[in-house]
Amino acid sequence: MQYEVRLAGFPDLVCLCRAGGGGSRRTGFIFGPRMPSMNLASLLLELKALLADPEANFDRITELLERHQGLAEYEVARFYVSRVWQAPAERRLRSVDARERLKGVRQLPLLFSSTTAARFLRQRVKDPDSRVAQAARAAVRRLGLSDVAPPDLRGDPRRPSRGVGGWNPTGWNFGLFGTELLGHRARRVTRPPPTSGELPVLRTRAEVAELVGVAEPELDALMRPGSESGSGYVEFEVPKRSGGVRRIAAPRQKLKEVQRVLLDKVLARMTPHPAAHGFIEGRSTVSNAEPHVGATAVVRVDIEDFFPTVHYRRVKGLFLAHGYGEEVSGVLAGLTTHRAKLPDGTVVWPGVLPQGAPTSPAIANLICRRMDARLTALARKFGATYTRYADDLSFSFREPPERLGRFFWWLNAILQQEGFAENSGKRRVMRQGTRQRVTGLTVNQKVSVPREERRRFKAILANCRKHGVASQARGRPDFERWLEGYAAYVRMVHPELGARWQGEVKELLSR
Repeated sequence: MQYEVRLAGFPDLVCLCRAGGGGSRRTGFIFGPRMPSMNLASLLLELKALLADPEANFDRITELLERHQGLAEYEVARFYVSRVWQAPAERRLRSVDARERLKGVRQLPLLFSSTTAARFLRQRVKDPDSRVAQAARAAVRRLGLSDVAPPDLRGDPRRPSRGVGGWNPTGWNFGLFGTELLGHRARRVTRPPPTSGELPVLRTRAEVAELVGVAEPELDALMRPGSESGSGYVEFEVPKRSGGVRRIAAPRQKLKEVQRVLLDKVLARMTPHPAAHGFIEGRSTVSNAEPHVGATAVVRVDIEDFFPTVHYRRVKGLFLAHGYGEEVSGVLAGLTTHRAKLPDGTVVWPGVLPQGAPTSPAIANLICRRMDARLTALARKFGATYTRYADDLSFSFREPPERLGRFFWWLNAILQQEGFAENSGKRRVMRQGTRQRVTGLTVNQKVSVPREERRRFKAILANCRKHGVASQARGRPDFERWLEGYAAYVRMVHPELGARWQGEVKELLSR
């Protein structure tokens, strides 16, 4: 219950008194400048005008909602605003600008039900920006949520400390094995991670520069933020098949050469989890799909913003966990992450894995090693098999799955603790009797390229023979290379058919 007390002799001050319910005698007092209150009708009228441009009126709308939470009809106002503002709020929470994400987190308790707010808070409690993460954890406490993640068993959930215990914010964040927060003090786990080859000895920046073949002063230039002339990256957008655009940060030639050295001499000697199949020598979409053949049900889950979620601190933690010191780990993380620069000149911190760098897939696979181990154990507990190809997670059940809702709860909880979030719009549950696809291949009875795709390519080859290769390009760039690439892809899955099509493509292109 909340009520106001006017103070005699102080007409401009008001005391907001909050009394605990359920028989509680606890009260709280907040002193502040007296502000005019509105009834519900007046509040809705002002909100209606402001919602004509919610982005421009963000501060005023938030102020009105915060001030009138004591209204008995506040839920009506909240629902009225949330109908219009859910999409803008989601855009803020996904913004590259931490200031925008902070505004979005501030809105969550005001606009959405606890269930909806919890879904958004899953990822923001592990936000790379410490201010956003702290605001998200405060929102978790304010909403009284207890289902954002499994309990942290290192402490007593009934008496959570700042860093340990409780249900929500704690868990791995900054490395392969992480820095376990114990109050304000940190203890680094020293258990060595698995490696498949001997890592090069690197003790200083100078040794890193020598390894990658540049002068030591050039390292800072290669790690320069933004994409202007002199920085290490160029940025551009490409359309997504599902709609929207994907932001690509591609390294310039000099930085790309440095990253390829790090990939060959450092990252390739670290061992990813056996469940990972993407961008790993000897593994492919075929090896990722084979474990799921003949299942009664296949579940496919997509991780949202996979590369951008892996930030500088996590990459630095990866190298620290493999035995490199602070200086060397910082340089290696700086050379493999990218700091964007906003239009107002603000540099985004920390940097994240760029989509377009040759090192990003290998680093992401290594960062996900503990997540892969936990999801493998989860799958085994539910009688399933788990594989991952980049951001595409696949689970197959030999027996009809029971309690899928509980399975998804644990899946999302593990993803949250590991600093990721599911893209719920791409979740698929494929049962027997329907087409079951894993990384683009059908797995109902055997691994196969879908029949309609094979028929379409066969028709393209026939039209190329009849009307010429150029007639089938239809504006597609590098159409000839696409023909060669698709025939090679089919050969990987169907060796005899693919070999025959490769011969046909070679003959067509030689005319």
